[in-house]
Amino acid sequence: MPPAEFYRNRHFGSRCVLVANGPSLNTMDLSFLRDEIVIGLNKIYLGFKKFRFYPKYHVAVNLKVIEQGAKEINQLNCVRFIDSRALDLELLSPSPLTCFLTERCDLPFSTNLSWGYHQGCTVTHAALQIAYHLGFQTVIIIGLDHRYEYQGSPGEEQTLDGPDTNHFCENYFGHGQKWDNPQLADSEFYYARAREAFEADGRRIIDATQDGACPVFEKQNYKEIFALK
Repeated sequence: MPPAEFYRNRHFGSRCVLVANGPSLNTMDLSFLRDEIVIGLNKIYLGFKKFRFYPKYHVAVNLKVIEQGAKEINQLNCVRFIDSRALDLELLSPSPLTCFLTERCDLPFSTNLSWGYHQGCTVTHAALQIAYHLGFQTVIIIGLDHRYEYQGSPGEEQTLDGPDTNHFCENYFGHGQKWDNPQLADSEFYYARAREAFEADGRRIIDATQDGACPVFEKQNYKEIFALK
């Protein structure tokens, strides 16, 4: 289990694509991902065959997500950044490919994972801290739809009995699985902290989500970025 410092600035000055899990992925031509350094989130492994790419890095910090996908996450042949509570609870096995991170609620955005990280109500915020730690100059986000249909209050645990329409496949959280309702306002607060940290260091976060609703990040059409017709 390599420490976080082992990965610091490994990709200094490069760009990466952060692949969130919104249904907009189904409307995109993702062939360009095969030529990019990809950070995949949560249950992105459910889309590997369909989207025909494989990430260099994987991030999961929500314990429900980790428990539901423990078998698949353990089998991933890429570097994984995982909340350390998953190790404490024996949800995942120690591995040379897994870097376990400690959450620090007093760090709105951590620029060094050796200090810990802040979950920020969304795995995407955690992944942005990881991308910063890895040294990426530019982070391009896709799949950050930032719109959900749900019942109950933000952050409340729910069981989704029918198909999941909030992610790229219906069994993501669907058909009896538990999930935590999104906390969009809080997520936007932490996204703003991420943007501030990147721009203070002369770096960029670009939201290239197809029809994404997140108001925080700079927007750009993914086809223009990746020179797609």
